[in-house]
Amino acid sequence: MTPRPNGSLQGAHADRGVREKRAVALSSMLAGLFLTAMKLVVGLMTGSLGILSEAAHSALDFVAAAVTWFAVRVSGRPADREHTYGHGKVENLSALFETGLLLVTCGWIIYEAVQRLFFKRVEVEASVWAFAIMATSIVVDFSRSRALSRAAKKYDSQALEADALHFSTDIWSSAVVLLGLVGVLLSTLPGLRWLLKADALAALGVAGIVVWVSIQLGRKTIANLLDEVPPGLLDGIVQAVRLPGVLDVGRVRVRRSGPEAFADVTLTVGRETLLERAHGVATAAEAAVRRLLPGADVVVHVEPADSAASARDEDAPAVARVIALRMGLAAHNINVEEVLGSRSMELHLEVDDTLSVGAAHHQATAFEKALHEALPDIGQIVTHIEPTAVSGSTYRAEPKDEARVLEVLHELAREDSFHCHPHNVTVRRTGDELAISFHCALDADTAITTAHTITEQVEHALRARLPHLGRVVIHVEPLSKKK
Repeated sequence: MTPRPNGSLQGAHADRGVREKRAVALSSMLAGLFLTAMKLVVGLMTGSLGILSEAAHSALDFVAAAVTWFAVRVSGRPADREHTYGHGKVENLSALFETGLLLVTCGWIIYEAVQRLFFKRVEVEASVWAFAIMATSIVVDFSRSRALSRAAKKYDSQALEADALHFSTDIWSSAVVLLGLVGVLLSTLPGLRWLLKADALAALGVAGIVVWVSIQLGRKTIANLLDEVPPGLLDGIVQAVRLPGVLDVGRVRVRRSGPEAFADVTLTVGRETLLERAHGVATAAEAAVRRLLPGADVVVHVEPADSAASARDEDAPAVARVIALRMGLAAHNINVEEVLGSRSMELHLEVDDTLSVGAAHHQATAFEKALHEALPDIGQIVTHIEPTAVSGSTYRAEPKDEARVLEVLHELAREDSFHCHPHNVTVRRTGDELAISFHCALDADTAITTAHTITEQVEHALRARLPHLGRVVIHVEPLSKKK
């Protein structure tokens, strides 16, 4: 098994991630400031609305990068008493803020483009500087979009993803502006005067691209803020946690907080499942969920089956034992028979040995009533009430008791009809009774039904010779060839 990294290593990795995210966001902020200044100067010099719209777009990129830088600083803080899921939602909020800025800018660009197309005339100079600044912008945007995209995928950061999307759309919008400038340059040729409007049309193209990107980003951001789950994820988790021992999968919830994912799952297991086994099921379910959501914080709640339908799905003896345990009793020697389509149950019910007959009968009646409710198809329930041995009352028998038991076993072993070879004999005393256990060696080819009959005969023989004999446990094993 590969050991999991300790807390200090995980903390160091998290610190490196936060530093890298901050560095990428800061470099993008500086790049946005540089592009905004250059585009604004050249746009004012040339009068190009396309370049001015790009300057506004870059200004928004600068603001967005600044918000992203702030967001990754805050989102990197650990969870506290006021923010138990951490601060990751700050990244989602920053992405939503960036979307709003983009849409506001698009409104201004569209308004100004319509004015230049239909209501006012503005001379645009398609100079070398205009082409140079747009070409530079494309190179810088390409570099920053790749760096941001790598960091966003590496750390699953929506804020960095939004920033990467901004810079990648700048590439296309800058290309559209270049085409507009080419159109203005060609408008000086005969018959191509109409291309003077190409700059405004290019600005509308930029606005269209930004609006489309903003809508996509806004939808994704709102979905994350509202804890929307990707299609098919819940069904995938339900199928993944249907592990051996799981009777049913209850509530499944998933949410994201920035780059972090959280999931909680409720599983139903059999009512006789031991605590250690239930813990193993929960651990396996957590691993199954993390295969679908790598690095997720997973909480698995395991609960026992409790409904009447669940009880009918379990075997009747298991239901009887569970109900007895819930009532502070113990049930054993449970036998279920079916005669002419009707099922009946016989069992031994252990109660506190300090109870009177009336009190013990009252407990037995309550137990039978609860058992009938859980298993309505059981017609008759016959309960044999017996006392539970008081804790600490069982102790090693006296030497004379041990000697007497061994003497009886040797006597039986000398009889021709006695096929058992007893050894490993243990004798204890519980109150006024003797409790014995021993190993009975039989021929390895003996049928198991025959072996059971032999052990019953041995027990009857022992009880006939030892009147105060209580519990008898006989362990059957194959006869060694040495014997």
